[in-house]
Amino acid sequence: MSDSTEDRVAVTVLGAGCAALSLAARAAEFDSHDFTIIDPETHKAGDHIWGFWAMPWLGEASAIARKKWFKWRIISPDRMVERTSENHPYLALNRHDWLGKCRKKAVAAGVRFLREVASSGTAQILDSRPPPMPRGVMLQHFSGYEITTDDDAFDSDTAILMDFRCDQSRGIHFIYCLPFTARSALIESTLFSTEVAPKSFYDMAIRRYLSGIVGVKTFHITRHEQGVIPMASLAQRDPSLTGIGANGGAIRPSSGYAFSFIQKQIDQMKTSARKHKPLWVSVPHSRFELFMDSIFLRVIRDRPALAPQIFTAMAARLTGDEFALFLSGEAGPRLWLKIVLAMPKWPFLFAVFQSDQAGKS
Repeated sequence: MSDSTEDRVAVTVLGAGCAALSLAARAAEFDSHDFTIIDPETHKAGDHIWGFWAMPWLGEASAIARKKWFKWRIISPDRMVERTSENHPYLALNRHDWLGKCRKKAVAAGVRFLREVASSGTAQILDSRPPPMPRGVMLQHFSGYEITTDDDAFDSDTAILMDFRCDQSRGIHFIYCLPFTARSALIESTLFSTEVAPKSFYDMAIRRYLSGIVGVKTFHITRHEQGVIPMASLAQRDPSLTGIGANGGAIRPSSGYAFSFIQKQIDQMKTSARKHKPLWVSVPHSRFELFMDSIFLRVIRDRPALAPQIFTAMAARLTGDEFALFLSGEAGPRLWLKIVLAMPKWPFLFAVFQSDQAGKS
């Protein structure tokens, strides 16, 4: 039997983005907690595609995904690696579809939505607002278009996760291409660097890719999306509050992936929930994963020219399902060993040495 409202812990969640609404959608599973979402409507933005690998904890998201690909590629100027994911396909989910579904479930579960924090009655505040990004931090920044073409141009069965055949003058740069049909796709110019590029740079990269690689001269833009994701472990926005989502360490530093890890974080919150106790929020990455990510980021920051080799070598060493497990935080010792053996040795050993020296200073 559920606790009465008086017996429940009152939880207020600041923000109404992915983490807040994903948690609110599962309010009915938290018998001893009562949720209020503080939604100043600043989260209302254009639609966006979230990519993730199908995993057991992502069943609801997978069910409403717009498209799934069992085959994908990573391409460098001198190598193309194609893999098939039998059990863990890559999926694309529209932001508005997910948030709309979550909001409906939250309302049905009795979650309250307010414009500002009530003056009293809150036992715990969870802060899902984005953390600040310090200057100089490595960023994953991108700009792209959803387009249609007049003729068949894309292989709709194959997602292009990274294609490095583009201008590398501003840092690690690749094209991300999700073909929804033979005549429609999301094309994004994506960079790993410390500085965001001007819009003209991304636009030119996309047009050159479509013209020179895909063979498309004319196309119709149906939607634009852009974003900046920190590739680092960042301090919380307000240390006095409990952070969740990106503000609670959910973003995987090495990849910028967040959606899958936000859902994993909420699973952990549900499992650890106790009557009459505040919710406990943990970072959904192990210390080992974060350490290895720090080494990886040091290497690609210091030696960006190695990035195409590193990503294609990793993809070539792993099966498609192993690659998906690794990027979803599900790699065990055997899989980590395969990844380590795939990497160029000296740059990574030097990065480990630098990390060790930094730890001693």
